[in-house]
Amino acid sequence: MRLLGPAALTAASLVLLLATDRGLLAQAGAAPAPSLALAPAAATAPLPPPRIRPTVLPDSPARREALPRRVFTGAGFDACSAPPLDTMKAWRASSPYGAVGIYTSGGQRACDQARLTADWVRKVRAMGWQLIPTHVGTQAPCSAATHKPKRIDPADAVAQGRAEAAEAVLGLRALGLGRGSPVYLDIEAYPRGDAGCSKAVVDFTLGWTQALHGAGYRSGFYSSSDSGIADLAAAARAGSSPMPDAIWYARWDDRSVTDGAGAVDADQWVYHQRIHQHHGNVQESYGGAELTVDRDQLDALVAT
Repeated sequence: MRLLGPAALTAASLVLLLATDRGLLAQAGAAPAPSLALAPAAATAPLPPPRIRPTVLPDSPARREALPRRVFTGAGFDACSAPPLDTMKAWRASSPYGAVGIYTSGGQRACDQARLTADWVRKVRAMGWQLIPTHVGTQAPCSAATHKPKRIDPADAVAQGRAEAAEAVLGLRALGLGRGSPVYLDIEAYPRGDAGCSKAVVDFTLGWTQALHGAGYRSGFYSSSDSGIADLAAAARAGSSPMPDAIWYARWDDRSVTDGAGAVDADQWVYHQRIHQHHGNVQESYGGAELTVDRDQLDALVAT
């Protein structure tokens, strides 16, 4: 997964006699499903998330809590395509990583997943790897990502989220990932400040979560800490539900911690419910095998 964020603001002033002209440029962009990039910290405070009218959908917390649950705490990585088995073996023996993100479903995945089969999953799990299933589908209505053209329809966001959850469940089952597994919805970075866009993302995520719970799986949510994560945290504070069971926030600050980076409150997603993608697009080599990866720190749900 890749993103450009937080918004970088550039101010230039030109004095001509007594007139002053000032310009502000805000930039935010996204790239897939396999990576995220961070611009330097903004000189001014980021915009607060827009107010989002709460949406509440029926859910069964007791049923969800009865599902199997697996947590991993430690370093992980995600790569655009499922790596070769020989690479996974070499990295398991000599890298600091114990978990790997895999793109299990979604019509807007950025890379080919020819190696990602039930046999691949079985073999890497036998090596000791923990798996982070990820779905890359419909994106925010205001997204600037031209390589992911399919957008959420604000008028039908909940139903679209449910439909993509059904697709994600098929992907999990095809790979042999068990009930109670999470699947993380990948929503790439999008511009801030559009309340309608933010609400569409939140409502889509609520429908996604409701449908996954109903099918016997858990819900995850991946996005930039300055767009999707900030909007989801604001919606949770406002009373929207059901919320995802875990969040995966992208902030490329090279801090291998899961403190929320200021995007979520101290009491939000605190019980082994956070992944931090803290560096992206880095080439690493272990045991003679090289990959381009994004680095993650986990204290969160992984596949059962």
